[in-house]
Amino acid sequence: MRKLDGKATAALIRQELAGQIEVLRKNHGREPGLAVMLVGDDPASQVYVRNKERACAEVGIRSEGFRLPADVTQEEVEAIIARLNADPGIDGILLQLPLPRGLDSQRCLERIDPSKDVDGFHPVNMGRLTLGLPCLRSCTPAGVMALLAKYDIDVAGKKAVVIGRSNIVGKPVALMLLQANATVSICHSRTAHIANEVRNADIVIAAVGIPHFVTADMVRPGAVVIDVGINRTDQGLVGDCDYAGLESVASAMTPVPGGVGPMTIAQLLVNTVEAYRVHVAQGQDA
Repeated sequence: MRKLDGKATAALIRQELAGQIEVLRKNHGREPGLAVMLVGDDPASQVYVRNKERACAEVGIRSEGFRLPADVTQEEVEAIIARLNADPGIDGILLQLPLPRGLDSQRCLERIDPSKDVDGFHPVNMGRLTLGLPCLRSCTPAGVMALLAKYDIDVAGKKAVVIGRSNIVGKPVALMLLQANATVSICHSRTAHIANEVRNADIVIAAVGIPHFVTADMVRPGAVVIDVGINRTDQGLVGDCDYAGLESVASAMTPVPGGVGPMTIAQLLVNTVEAYRVHVAQGQDA
């Protein structure tokens, strides 16, 4: 079985971006800017934000952090977003989810300028993705597609089964696979005989949030398995798939950790640079 190494692939992407950003900074007089908003003190969110800020520093993206208390009001969060929308030095706005109870995350996300929505969650970007139009794409699904491409796994004509229908992973990755000419099915908690559906797949994308949900008996021999799950257990971080059990079944698979997670952060950087390119072009045209 081939291990689809997201950590190594993300490192290559960061290396390429660092070279591009150096040239862009010389040509346009500034580096890409990313605002990172963290509300409250959720430990997991703090780790994610630190990793994202560290990745920005590595490639030359200027990150500006906004640490807000858990009791911040909806209006205060939206006021900061409005200020960042108007800041020409900020190309991307990342609002770390989940937000503390009492804050409307969807309303906050919809306040972000779609051209600065580097998480790809805004309804405008999701709508453009649905229509196959250029947009800032959701980071985890786009990272999955980049990883498949890196390992020359052609999805065209293949049957892909996505387990999970979230707006963050399941739905957008299904759309991206469809645009890449895969035949796509989405399974979820109400899917009858889910094991039979998965067994018919050439490519399995697991994003259900249940440790070791996908077992060896559910997967067709030779299938490609992409494990998006990151579950904290007494045994440490584990995915949605039984990696050990699938080693003798799958032809290729992502590990957890070290698979999709690093690709998500890499795609955030890619999106920030893409947004920057659009903004500097608009500035030149003005």
